[in-house]
Order: sequence, then C-alpha cells, then structure tokens
Amino acid sequence: MEYHAAQAKVDAELARFNVFDCGRRWGKSLYLADKLIDVALDGWPVAWFAPTYKLLREAWRDIKGRLAEITVARSEQEYRLEIMGGGVIDMWTLTDENAGRGRKYKRVAIDEAALCSKLMAAWTGAIRPTLTDYKGDAFFGSTPKGRNAFWQMYQWGLDPEQPDWRSWQFPTVSNPYIDPSEVESARHGIPERIFAQEYLAQFLDDAGGVFRRVVDAATLDEQEPIEGHQYVMGVDWGKLNDFTVITVGDLTTNQIAKVGRFNQISYRFQRGRLGVLNDLYHPTVIMAETNSMGEAIIDELQGDGLPVVKFTTTNATKAAIIENLSLAFEQGDFRILNDPVLIGELQAYEMERTPSGATKYAAPEGMHDDMVMSLALCYSAMHDMPSESDLLEIMRAW
Repeated sequence: MEYHAAQAKVDAELARFNVFDCGRRWGKSLYLADKLIDVALDGWPVAWFAPTYKLLREAWRDIKGRLAEITVARSEQEYRLEIMGGGVIDMWTLTDENAGRGRKYKRVAIDEAALCSKLMAAWTGAIRPTLTDYKGDAFFGSTPKGRNAFWQMYQWGLDPEQPDWRSWQFPTVSNPYIDPSEVESARHGIPERIFAQEYLAQFLDDAGGVFRRVVDAATLDEQEPIEGHQYVMGVDWGKLNDFTVITVGDLTTNQIAKVGRFNQISYRFQRGRLGVLNDLYHPTVIMAETNSMGEAIIDELQGDGLPVVKFTTTNATKAAIIENLSLAFEQGDFRILNDPVLIGELQAYEMERTPSGATKYAAPEGMHDDMVMSLALCYSAMHDMPSESDLLEIMRAW
C-alpha cells in the first residue's frame, strides 16, 4: 500500500502505542489493516478489534481478500486466518470486553476505537496483556466521539512523560484522494458541531464538563521572571504513579508563568526543584497540599525559609478551589500555558453528585488531575490572601 502524506507522517513517527484521530474517509482502516498484515507476513500472531460485528465483517472481507493467495487455513466462524510463514490474524469485536483474553499477539489494531463503549476496560484487562510475551505494539484509529476512552488515550500520546504513546490528529482533507469540494459541500449541509467532529476530527467539548473556555485561555508560553512582578505557587505532591506539579502564577498579569511536572524521583529532589523555582521567582506564597506525604515535606520547606502555606484537601475545600478556578475560565480574564497535558486534564475533569447530595470533583478513571489541582492551588494563592494564622505560621518558620 502506498501511503498518502498524512499516513506517511504517522508511519515515520510511530511509538509503541499509536493513536490517530482522523476525519471520515481519511483511510484509517486501510492503514490499520496494512500495519497488521505487515507483521503477520513476518510470521507473527496479530489481532484486529472492532466495536461491532458489522464493522468487523467489513474488515474481515478486506483482509481475507488481500491474503487469499497465501492463506493456508481460514475459519469464518472464528474470524481467523492462518497464512504461509506461520502468521495468524484473529479478529474480534469489543462488544465483549474480554475479547482476546489469554492470547499472545505481536501487534493489535483497534478500528473505530471511539465507538467502543468498553474500550478502556478491554484495553487494560484483556488486550494490553496479550502484548506482553512478544513486547507487541498497538494502533488505535478512529473518528472522535466526545471525550471518552479514545480521547483519554489520545491525551496519553500528547504527554511527554508517556514516551510509549504517540498521538496524531488529521482532518478528512489531509487525504489527497478526497475532493475538497465534497468536504466543503458537507460543511454547508450538516450542523457545525457534527462537521467539526466527523470531518475536522475535533473532540467536541462536553457540556457537562467542569471547566469551559479552556482552549480560549491556553494562549501562553512559559515566561522567565519579570522584574517588579509578584509571583505565587501552587504545589500538588506525587511520587510513583502520580506527578508532583508546581505551578507558578504571575499576580501582576493574572496568568500562569511556568509549570514544572515530574514523578518517580525522591522527596529530596522534589524539595530541591521547588527550591530552585523559589529562588528564581521569589513567590510571596507557596500553597501546597498537606495530604499524605505533603505534611512532612512542607515542614522541612518551612524550616528552609520558604513561604509555604498548608492546604488540607477535603471534599469541601477541593470543591471551593475548583469552583473558583472554573469561574475564572468562565470570566475570560485568566490565562494559562498552551500545554496539551494541562489542557487535556482540564477538559476531562468531571463532577458528580454523591448519594448524600454533595458535589465530588475528580479526573476520569485512568487519567491524572495533578496539573488541575496544582493550578487550582496556584489560582487560590493568587486571589485568596492567606489568613492571619497562615501568615503567622510563615513568619514563625522564617
């Protein structure tokens, strides 16, 4: 198969787990089939996953037709091909989240992944383990459909801290075999939001999301300290699976100046990185979460003379700082960094009502909220002056 320019770009930049978000008729299914066949021809077992039997049968007809001359065994009931050289292609639907469980594959392809309602459960519980024996890779191709599991995986591919993942986004017109006039005709014949999703491959904003107008606010690059400006910081601690995030806010301009994000380093190095930023920006207040290991770190930082104010996270205090930050985005006078990981966390953030009627804020399962919490703490430090007891605590530490 000869790739068009957008497909060739994907092929030149592949990681282990690859997510490409594409407009309709981009050629994603053909590309997925080609990548699967490549590995099967080398004698490996591979697998194709589709959200429905209808889509599975379409791919089945294409792949078995392309391999007809070298097929040595075929099962129409099991959707399984065995080809010359020892390669095997299994095809499954994700109506069952346990599809593929117990098998071993060198490569898997998940077609129209955004339509798979059980995608995350299937990936973590069944598909990902099938890649362990052969250190296999995976391809997820789809037109988007809201901010679901496919969108979460797309965010993983944008995160430099997850080097095994890579993401791309392509509109329909990046396929040179599609007449642009046809796409333009569709623009005028369907609702704007549907066109944005189906042809521009845009993940539509969730009207029920906590933060709105995020993209409008995400216009900045990191800035070095400016003489005469006043700075504050917000810190959310993490270590292994979670991240420590330090957000620096510029009080003078009401915008974010810098974000530091890291994990899997010792608390001593975390303290050291915070100390470097403190010496650089000279914040008047550093608002840091005390939960878990935060209490001990903060005591040491205060002993070092840093102006740290403790923030104890409860459901009520978390709701207060999240709602204040949400209002800042709504009002439109607050600016943040144009950072894809930060934007993704903000857009994914959810609210739910507990059985008692309380409001609970959190990231969706499988995603982080460390950058959201650090930003919320920073914004709180920017706009909520420390209490008298907080100031006394800082002065005693000095």
